[in-house]
Amino acid sequence: MGNRKQLEIITESAIEWLIRICGISAILFVFGIFFFVFREGAEFLFGGLDLWQFLTSPEWYPTSVSQKRYGVLALMAGTASVTLLSMAIAVPFGLGAAIYVSEFCGPKAKETFKIVIELLAAIPSVVWGFIGLTLMNELIITLFDAPIGLTVLNGGIILALMSVPIIVSIGEDALKAVPDSYREAAEALGSTRWQMIYRVLLPAAKNGLLAAVLLGVARAVGETMAVLMATGHAVKIPGSVLDSVRTLTATIAAELGEAPVASDHYQVLFIIGILLFTITFAVNLIADLVVKGIKEQ
Repeated sequence: MGNRKQLEIITESAIEWLIRICGISAILFVFGIFFFVFREGAEFLFGGLDLWQFLTSPEWYPTSVSQKRYGVLALMAGTASVTLLSMAIAVPFGLGAAIYVSEFCGPKAKETFKIVIELLAAIPSVVWGFIGLTLMNELIITLFDAPIGLTVLNGGIILALMSVPIIVSIGEDALKAVPDSYREAAEALGSTRWQMIYRVLLPAAKNGLLAAVLLGVARAVGETMAVLMATGHAVKIPGSVLDSVRTLTATIAAELGEAPVASDHYQVLFIIGILLFTITFAVNLIADLVVKGIKEQ
């Protein structure tokens, strides 16, 4: 018995240390990736780049012979427009689907629906890009009489379809985590099902639902191949959803393979990567502050 007890203690200790190592390694990997990206762009960032012009100029001409210009304002506007449109579509549909799966589906319908959602999440981004390049392109040209269908609208719809499975999956888990006693208490007080959802479930699950939305935003901001194929790849600030744009991620994917190593063009693409890290960090920080504010209320 003594040896068995000692073996259990050693096993538990080993598992505990394994979990700690996994947690620490995740942090180290993130810092390692950031260090690599920062190292590749640091020389030009501190040695020759006009940061103000970089952030405020819409002119992106990194291969110009006479005057190279590195302005990412149009790229940021393209990223923001596609992301905002995709979230305007994905959040209502995603949260609505999560509520339906959690509170209204029968067991068989729920399993079928969850399998379909998982299949949507498993579709590669390049396949979504082909859908945007072929099917959505033709639909937008036909429906809106547009000269080209590779636009903000195309990219927004494709990104919404890619983000919905994440929002539905995590949102449904957040709603299911609310104790059944909350539902029973609301029903005992005479609430209808919709009143129970609106006044009890959604406030109780707001932290998890916010996390679902933020993961959807992160999916949209970080997507590369689909927006590269579906948005037209035009460097300009969009005036409507029928304008073609280029995003930050698509720019890195399209140009990094052709930029000479250690050149200014090569380094500025890594600086765009630093900018994406900063945007992601800002979104997570704001979300953390919002969640803390909600908890204090």
